[in-house]
Amino acid sequence: MPEQPFEPERAIAGTGMGGAMDLATSEAETLEKTPGGPEGTGPSDKPHSLWSDAWRDLRRNPVFIISALVILFLVVISLWPSLIASGNPLKCDLAKAQEGSQPGHPFGYDGQGCDVYTRTVYGTRTSVTVGVLATLGVAFFGSVLGGLAGFFGGVWDSILSRLTDVFFAIPVVLGGLVLLSVVTSNTVWPVIGFMVLLGWPQISRIARGSVITAKQNDYVQAARALGASNSRLLLRHITPNAVAPVIVVATIALGTYISLEATLSYLGVGLKPPTVSWGIDISAASQYIRNAPHMLLWPAGALAITVLAFIMLGDAVRDALDPKLR
Repeated sequence: MPEQPFEPERAIAGTGMGGAMDLATSEAETLEKTPGGPEGTGPSDKPHSLWSDAWRDLRRNPVFIISALVILFLVVISLWPSLIASGNPLKCDLAKAQEGSQPGHPFGYDGQGCDVYTRTVYGTRTSVTVGVLATLGVAFFGSVLGGLAGFFGGVWDSILSRLTDVFFAIPVVLGGLVLLSVVTSNTVWPVIGFMVLLGWPQISRIARGSVITAKQNDYVQAARALGASNSRLLLRHITPNAVAPVIVVATIALGTYISLEATLSYLGVGLKPPTVSWGIDISAASQYIRNAPHMLLWPAGALAITVLAFIMLGDAVRDALDPKLR
């Protein structure tokens, strides 16, 4: 049988362009099925965001786990103190004043004959409420004012910078003594308002710097070139990438505000009786520290543990959200 002459067109038709395409397709499928692809770029190696990486690090950090469990416990007993304390914190018996630990009253009694354990438990509600609400107010106003100043700049930025300098020059404790000494309310709102008034400049500066850094990134410039509005740039592109430092500072500041409330209550210008507060109990117990140290030990210990838990939580969050520390 005579040989057929070689014809390129026939060879292509025999193998078929579809065969070449099938081969390319099968190679692509093989690469997709290979973990990580040829250079670790497959679907199993998806890029992680800052928040997912931070959460992964936090879950492995024992400091975060311990502090989070302590804070969770404090939040639960501040919402439902009767779960672990069935007594009335305002019910006192002068006949038992300054007595030590007894069955059913493990912390003893204070100078008025009130159960120290019950007052310590119910004092958690006041301290956590003041700390959380003050932190939320400071974070909101500081972030909004600082973020707008950093984004728009100009005269608004200059005015806010000089205003924050004025507030930074006011000593916090002295400002509390002056402003709260004229307040007669027994509620927590004057104390929270004072903390927000003097606390927002710190968050404002942090937010301003973060926004200035974020708005210079290429993705923000690209979005602006594509015609994105200022509100879209702020809410969609800048805020998610500038909020991490604010969260860190606010978390650490929460413990500071709890300590500040106790300090002002100790000095007599913060919360006032019959409000149950650790600062009030510490102030009342300070004059009996030699004869009945248990009156001071338990509320002061609860305050120290609470402040330490929030500071440790803030440090752990800072380490997780700061890429330079990875």
